[in-house]
Amino acid sequence: MAVPRKVAVAGATGRTGSLVVKGLLERGVDVVALVRDVEKANEKLPIDDEKLFVLKCDLGNEDEITACLDGCDSAVWAASGFTDNRENSWIVQLKKVLGFAFTPSKTIDAVGVPAMAKFFNGEDSELAKIVMLSSAGVTRPSWDESKKERLVGCADIPIVRLNPFNILNIKAECEENLRKSGTKYCIFRPCGLNDSHPKGLRPILSQGDVAVGRINRSDAARVLVECLFVPEAEGKTFESFTLEGLYPGESILSPLARMPRDNDQGISEEIATANYAMMQQLLPGTKQESASLAMGQTYEQFDKGETGRLGERGKEDAEGAFVTSNNN
Repeated sequence: MAVPRKVAVAGATGRTGSLVVKGLLERGVDVVALVRDVEKANEKLPIDDEKLFVLKCDLGNEDEITACLDGCDSAVWAASGFTDNRENSWIVQLKKVLGFAFTPSKTIDAVGVPAMAKFFNGEDSELAKIVMLSSAGVTRPSWDESKKERLVGCADIPIVRLNPFNILNIKAECEENLRKSGTKYCIFRPCGLNDSHPKGLRPILSQGDVAVGRINRSDAARVLVECLFVPEAEGKTFESFTLEGLYPGESILSPLARMPRDNDQGISEEIATANYAMMQQLLPGTKQESASLAMGQTYEQFDKGETGRLGERGKEDAEGAFVTSNNN
């Protein structure tokens, strides 16, 4: 089985994307970093590494993406997401996520992911040609009311309840377009990306979009990288979080191997409900009431009756609620 030798990373200067770049370089892989700001790349990436190639690329331009992918075996899409960083104003963050326009059809994801899929389409491989960083919760806004009530612990968490600028629906649509593209893929949906959460922990994987929890970006990046190298990841969509005290195994190959591919029978409602019941037992904190959290409030703060950084539930600060992780 031929392993990737040259991988493109979209969103390479973001906090998750830069860790993906580092992980690939540690494996001895040539990396093509697709960036908007070369100066920023010079500051954040190990530009002295002879295996790193930095290319300026407008991720909202199909022609530029296609040109930058020349010679690459595969790609990681890590160009957008969610974060707890409030460095920039909401309008700056909005422009970063939506790229060059404010309409869903022109989001970076909606343009860039199909462009990558088109480039790699038709290539026969046991491995995923594109690994997409998505987000847990993307399907939940579209669930019917009965399912939302039955799975309230994941359907009524802050990011789903607020769904700023319809971003979860946009992500879900981009995922579906990738699945239908015919290109070998893997879609990874991390739960809350949190730089303060301990790193170096074991990822808990699940399917059905019912997981809730936290994962450090370094662990999320490690999952993204590994999915390029194991055939068990190809054609699958899954979520993940990590738990303190569970240290990582040698590989995520075994749990991935147990999961069905998206084009198989998929996850039935019965299995999704069972997964949900298990995932709810693994929530952080002592009260474990994920649906009662406010945006920006930690489980520990909720346990202590403390207000989170964005205000009380239902009164969260919209400016801080909508931020992006990989375009900082």
